[in-house]
Amino acid sequence: MCRIIILLISLILSVQCFSQTEFTTCLFDISRNRVIPIAVYQPQKVNSKTKVIIFSHGYDGNKNSKSNQTYSYLTRFFSQKSFYVISIQHELSDDPLLAMEGDFMQTRMPNWERGTDNILFTIQEFKNLKPQLNWSELILIGHSNGGDMTMLFATKYPQLISKAVSMDHRRMIMPRTLKPRLYTLRGCDYEADAGVLPTGQEQEHFRMKVVKLDGVTHSSMGENGTAEQHDLINQYIYKFLTERFLFYPVVLNRKPVFLYACFVIINKNRRISWLDVNSDCYIFITY
Repeated sequence: MCRIIILLISLILSVQCFSQTEFTTCLFDISRNRVIPIAVYQPQKVNSKTKVIIFSHGYDGNKNSKSNQTYSYLTRFFSQKSFYVISIQHELSDDPLLAMEGDFMQTRMPNWERGTDNILFTIQEFKNLKPQLNWSELILIGHSNGGDMTMLFATKYPQLISKAVSMDHRRMIMPRTLKPRLYTLRGCDYEADAGVLPTGQEQEHFRMKVVKLDGVTHSSMGENGTAEQHDLINQYIYKFLTERFLFYPVVLNRKPVFLYACFVIINKNRRISWLDVNSDCYIFITY
């Protein structure tokens, strides 16, 4: 009896240690007659400043009913950093399998569309369930096929999110846009399809970031990675999510201009460059 009590206490403490509160539940989208299983990682303190992350897992052949829990290294990390994390189970056992041939922008679009519908419904439901959260700075993160869904959502609903991160997605074209801010981590073993990633000039113009991780493969971004690899991924994403941006109106040559300052917590080097956005002039300063 004593051993059982100790075991239960240990399990409770381990859950609290990782993310304070974790639970799984299901949403039901009546319009599509679809169950949406989710895993929630709730930080210890929740208030109006608590940002929300919607996470989308990679494709696993419809074999794993708990894919939304297999990236706990990331979901728990960000919960510890005071983010409210919702991880969606996108594939159900009776869903059509993901297309493995043809033009993926066409053949995989039904899968991605279903994913964006899952994300949109989850956002709408949780805005009602948790209206006190900071929904004005919503963040999307996705790995592989989940990254494709994330980039499609950023294309279709840019007004709903502030930042979107893909972990080595390869098929869905990243929208060339200033809003939301887009970021992608690249593995070292596969290349993305032509046109998916922005060029160097496009990265500068749209403030997009493409970062290649040496020694980190596509699969190691999932549960197969080492603790060191997972820590590296977490730190890169956290750095991107904690950038702060401010706009200051100034006058240059009698024309209204916005002074655009970006404060990056980790990088202390200063860089100044010019961005031409919609014929307006911006000064971009990074500290």
